[in-house]
Amino acid sequence: MTVPAVEAVDVWRTYELDGVSVSALRGVSLTIDQGEYVAVIGPSGSGKSTLMHLLGGLDRPSGGRLVIGGRDVTTLTAPELATLRNETIGFVFQAFHLLARTSAVDNVALPLVYRGVGARQRRERAAAMLGRVGLGHRLHHRPNQLSGGEQQRVAIARALVTEPAVLLADEPTGNLDSATGEAVLELLERLNAESGVALVMVTHDQEVAARAHRRIAVRDGLIRSDSLHDRPASDGSGVPATLDPAPSAEPRSASGSGPGHPPGGSGGATGATGRLPWEDAG
Repeated sequence: MTVPAVEAVDVWRTYELDGVSVSALRGVSLTIDQGEYVAVIGPSGSGKSTLMHLLGGLDRPSGGRLVIGGRDVTTLTAPELATLRNETIGFVFQAFHLLARTSAVDNVALPLVYRGVGARQRRERAAAMLGRVGLGHRLHHRPNQLSGGEQQRVAIARALVTEPAVLLADEPTGNLDSATGEAVLELLERLNAESGVALVMVTHDQEVAARAHRRIAVRDGLIRSDSLHDRPASDGSGVPATLDPAPSAEPRSASGSGPGHPPGGSGGATGATGRLPWEDAG
């Protein structure tokens, strides 16, 4: 029997804010199977980003049972949970969270440092992954030398270089123009189809959510609907093998939209510790 990628059973997450208990999630149950393509949709404050933080092991539930890669996170120490994240989960965020003074290849190789992979092998793996996302010619460029779409592809390559079972994407097109956002979505969908990685995309955009096989609607900390859909028919152009750079009017920036938000907000990236997921591993 295949083990689900992630399973939540009656999960609650409650925060203490100025002495008042606020329940961001109130008894959520769901299963994400290996290779699924899921959109989690809801308005700001609905609990969807809190749910993503939990599914990615960036936070622990206040109640209920959460199993990632066959392991109950409530039984793990902080180092064990960090290792599980590094081995199982890839993260892509609206704010790209690249190291500004570091080349694309070294940004992508960073999670492998915490795996204990040697310098030569991790740079080779990072270069190969950048090639898969169409950036083989940008290996030594720093983020401020890349467009927003290129920065997001570097972030996707970094998320996938560890060969995770689950790729969590929180508003991955939020800082991109429509054409670049479309190309990034096509890339994520191709990687989901080719690699078998479960793709869970958190979004408030109904058009983005409509592309997924399964759509989970969250409101007021509860799952209001969970439904399967066929993917929309292709326009006949097909999905590109890579995303080759195209002329774009989008501005070039070093860090995307700025810092992330804490758990429970929209587009949060680093969890309660303020660190990237792999920075606690090892």
